[in-house]
Amino acid sequence: MPSSYAFFVWEIMNIVLWVIAALLAAAFLFSGLFKLALSHEKYVAAQDWAKDAPRWAPHVIGALEVVGAIGVVLPAMVDIAVILVPIAATGLALVMTGAVAMHLRRREFPALAPSGVLLILAATVAWGRFGPYAF
Repeated sequence: MPSSYAFFVWEIMNIVLWVIAALLAAAFLFSGLFKLALSHEKYVAAQDWAKDAPRWAPHVIGALEVVGAIGVVLPAMVDIAVILVPIAATGLALVMTGAVAMHLRRREFPALAPSGVLLILAATVAWGRFGPYAF
């Protein structure tokens, strides 16, 4: 009986990690494409933090977010190089660690919530896919 219970728990966690990865992909794809689509001037008008950042920073962060968004779902969907899923999740967690640090430094406390939630979700996918719920 324990083996069927363990399999059930594994299946539930697998579904949970897939849902989290899909949410991360949607959020980071939107955010990344937003950063890539706008000119620097338009992005600064929309996001105050960018005025203090190097001109190239929003575009680089946007590119990292798009690559991470693709990386947390596509390799597992096509069952090729699935090790890229937790690597991408780790990369997204690092991007969000930078975002949290920047918001703390700028005392933008309301912006900590979304950044912190995305950090926790990305770290959860990295933990699960590197660890007990790997593919």
